[in-house]
Amino acid sequence: MQRNGPLALIFHTLFITFILAPLVIIIVVSFTDKGYISMPTDGLSLRWYKAILDARELMSAFWFSLKLGLVASCTAMVLAIPAALAVTRYRFRGREAMIAFFMSPLMIPQVVLGAAFLRFFNIAGLSGSFFWLMTTHVILIVPYAMRMVIAAATGMNREIENAGLSLGASPWTVFYRITLPLLMAGIVGGWMLSFIQSFDELTMTIFVATPGTMTLPVAMYNHIAHTIDPLVTSVSAVLIFGTMLLTLLIERVVGLEKVLIGRG
Repeated sequence: MQRNGPLALIFHTLFITFILAPLVIIIVVSFTDKGYISMPTDGLSLRWYKAILDARELMSAFWFSLKLGLVASCTAMVLAIPAALAVTRYRFRGREAMIAFFMSPLMIPQVVLGAAFLRFFNIAGLSGSFFWLMTTHVILIVPYAMRMVIAAATGMNREIENAGLSLGASPWTVFYRITLPLLMAGIVGGWMLSFIQSFDELTMTIFVATPGTMTLPVAMYNHIAHTIDPLVTSVSAVLIFGTMLLTLLIERVVGLEKVLIGRG
């Protein structure tokens, strides 16, 4: 096995440092004892972590974002699974157009999507609704869910399903007991990416969010615009730790390598 040379190791070290440095800085600043963003700091404190519980607007936005992310990601998976199975198993007229349609949100700038949704909602009188905000998130995250399920479905052995049908199992039983378990790695990976994308979405959401449908990224953006305290750094640090815990949980339950590859 050929090992990386010194230059490759230096490059990888610098690259990883470049990627992780902003996260480390945010975590370090979140422990400051000052009333403004400061690094280095004179002392460490949990002051701004305790302040999260007193920030009612941010807490309310967090629970709203959590609910929105869960509903949107689950809805996206319901749409992505049959669509992915259709485009991977069958060749039909309009197949490429169907794939392009589902993947099109990735090719459109989120600022353009946000402006378009804002104009549409204003004309139709639909702004301020959780359902329509959730719909915009579903449109945005379906490509992430679908790509992961397609990766899992592409290498799936259909003879196993045919064996189940030949033994007398109904199509629904085969789908529930055979197809879904074989796709589980792609489903979990797609759901995870969809949830994270929905939870962190700011650019498009800032156009369509209202005071009654305020997500956490929008609330943090508004907080930064009006104050310079380090509260947002502590919130960001909590989200970083939460993402790490979610990743470790998926690793224990499914296996992170399977999720990333999208194969069962």
